[in-house]
This record gives sequence, structure tokens and C-alpha cells, in this order.
Amino acid sequence: MAASTTLVIAISQVNRLFSKKLVNLTEYQICNISKYGNKNKNKKNYKKKYSKPYVSRNPTESKHSSQSNLTFEDDFEKGDEAKKTTKRKDFFMDRLHAVMRGGSGGYGLARYGGIGGDGGNVIIKASKTAMLENIKASYPQQRFKAADGKPCKKLALLGEKGEDLVLEVPLGITVEHQNKIIGDLDEEGMEFIVAKGGSGGSPANGFLGVKGETKTVDLNLKLIADIGLVGFPNAGKSTFGSAVTTSGGWKIADYPFTTIKPRIAWMDYKDGRKVAVADLPGLIEGAWDNVGMGHRFLKHIERTKLLLFLVDINGFQLNTRFPFRDPIETILILNREVEMYKHYLVDKPAVLALNKIDCDHDGSIVEDIIERIKSLPDSISNYPSDLQPHKLIQFEDILTISTKEGTNILNAKLRLREILDTHFVAEIEYPLDKWQHDMTEHRKIDKTA
Repeated sequence: MAASTTLVIAISQVNRLFSKKLVNLTEYQICNISKYGNKNKNKKNYKKKYSKPYVSRNPTESKHSSQSNLTFEDDFEKGDEAKKTTKRKDFFMDRLHAVMRGGSGGYGLARYGGIGGDGGNVIIKASKTAMLENIKASYPQQRFKAADGKPCKKLALLGEKGEDLVLEVPLGITVEHQNKIIGDLDEEGMEFIVAKGGSGGSPANGFLGVKGETKTVDLNLKLIADIGLVGFPNAGKSTFGSAVTTSGGWKIADYPFTTIKPRIAWMDYKDGRKVAVADLPGLIEGAWDNVGMGHRFLKHIERTKLLLFLVDINGFQLNTRFPFRDPIETILILNREVEMYKHYLVDKPAVLALNKIDCDHDGSIVEDIIERIKSLPDSISNYPSDLQPHKLIQFEDILTISTKEGTNILNAKLRLREILDTHFVAEIEYPLDKWQHDMTEHRKIDKTA
């Protein structure tokens, strides 16, 4: 009996020591109790893994952040090497797929007849400084939601309206919903409500706030420029842009598809006038039927005032799978591609530029091409039917140039300006007589004109 009493006392003393943490259980492993006393000893230290980066929903923060600074999921495992590979190259974005939702209306208060606040609207606003790339960086999920309306309260029976989400977009944006154009913004400051907010709670809806509209839309950008360059790959469009502008940075090389994204440069004149030139990627046969992303390129000539067709006097062949096309066939194909895409585009003012005349030492090739162009209305039936457009483009002038050597470039620049001013005289904000005098003086100085 005394022995059992002693054992009970000993166990109680041991428990007291354990509770006060006066005994190291790793040294005194009684009844294997150590694994319960040191629960954190063998616990693995798992590092927290983040699945998504934090990106602000506030579009104004895009001014201080860039897409290259985003951290992606795999970066936490791959370290610095992954960060180098996740930097994205600059690119031109002319289309953005987005989901836009208006805010829901706030609840009303039936007992007091309180009305909930309406939900905010999702509004897009045209801005000269906006870019789709920046929108994509600020809203990587491409989801846009306005704020919900505030519910009414006992002491505030009219709930506050939810804040509108105003999204700045580039000039030339069209809003497409279910394959229909529902909005078109081509002037600075224009606004369009894409998704309306829901009504606040009221007697009409049982004092329950209504959900806002949800629309899946495409923001489709079409460049706005004075002149659009049209031609097959390697016709000299990029070289022409570098010759007539001072913007620089245009990629020039002797292979097809030098231009892989649309871009705009500016022709400067001494009287301060600036003319925007849109350099578009080269077309290929069947572009009107969206071959070779034809629609992505052709859409950018819709908003240009004048079309400048550049044609290589040596003809063109994309590769061995395509037949060789002489200059006249090239003109007919370009005419047909533009017409088949949008028939009214052939009525735009147009100029033909025969390029690479430095290859024609005696001028006989250029002379033959011009004669054949002039006789096209009578001789077009001699060409295959798949090359014949329904309506021939009437060129305002035929220029002969060499973008590589700079031959007749100044004359071409002045002539394009002259044609633009003739057709769009209402938009001229300077004395036309003075400009015509200055143009004459320019031509006297230009020895290559």
C-alpha cells in the first residue's frame, strides 16, 4: 500500500515539473511522451507559395508600373533565372477581349420607403495618350467592374450611386459585342457606356437592388492616319517611311515581312504641318479573306484619308509556292484585295508610287509600266478573272521613286501633301496660297524632283 502511494506521489511530481517546463522531455523520455511535449520540433518550415501576383485594379497606377515588372507564379520556384525569361517584348496591341460589368443596385428599405443607390456604369473614354498595352498591364484578367450602389439606411433613405469605372482607350476604338459594333470612338474625349449599372432597390423591384449589365466585348483599334501605305511585303514601305520622316527606329531589311506590326510616323513640313503616315504589314494574296491575318492589317486603312500604293517595278514573288507577279498584276491584286475587304475603300483618294527605279538605268521599265497602267481599262480583260477587280482604283498621280537612294522623295512628299489639301481643304488651318508658294520654292531647290 505504501509503495503504491509513493508511486502516485512521484507521478504527480513529474507532471508538475512537466507543466512548469522544468524538465527537458528529450532527456527524460517517459512513456514516449516527448513527441507530445515538443510538437514544433520536427514541424517542417514550408515557405508560403503565392499563386498570383498582386496587381492594382486602379488604372491610374499604370503610369508607375510596367508589364515587365509583373511577377509570375513560376518565379518563386525558378528564382532569378525565371525573372529574366518572364520579361515580355514590346508589341503593338490592336485588339482587347474584355468582360465589363456594371455595379449592382443597393438595397432599399421597405419599412421607410428608402431607395437604394444605382450601380455605377463602365464607361470608355477616347484619349490620345491611352494604349491597349497599358490597359492589359493594369487589368491582366481583362475584367472591368464598376462599384455597387450604396444601400439606404434609416437616417439616409436615398442610397448613394456607385462610382463609375472610366477606362481611357486609344482614338479609333470600336466596341464589338456579339459580332456587332455598338460603339465607335474616333474623337478626343468621346465617351460610351459599355455596361450600365443596375437600379437601386425601390417599390418597382421589391426594394431589392438589380444586378448591373454584363457584356463580353472586343475593343478593336483602327489606326487614324492621313496616309496609309499599301503593298506587298518588301515593296519598300518601311524604307519610304524612314525617308520621309524623322522618327527613326523603323526596321528595314531585305526580306519579306519587315513590318510585323502597324505603326505611325509623321511627315514634317516647314510651315509646321504634320501628316500622319501609317505603315502597315505587307499584304499577301487572299488577305481580304483573312489569309495571313489580312483583316488585322486591312482594317487599319479604313480610317486613313489617302491610300498610297507602293509597287516594286521588278515584280514580286513571296516564295516558291506563290506565282511571280509583275508590276501590273501586283496593282490589280492590291486593288482587288482592298475592294473585296470593303468595297467603298476603292473610292478613297489614292496615289501609286513605283519604287526601286534605281534598278531601271535607262527608264524603259518605268515607261512601259506607266503605259500599261493607262491602258488598263481596255486591257484588263486580258488578265485572269481572279485578278480582275470590279472597279479599278483611279490614281490621283503616279510617282516614280527610289526609297533606297532617296530619288524623288521630296517631290513625293510635297505631292502627297498637295493632294491631301485638295481633298480636305475644309480642314486646313493655314493660308493655302502661302503653302502653294512654299511648295514651289521647295521644288526649285530639290534637284531630284
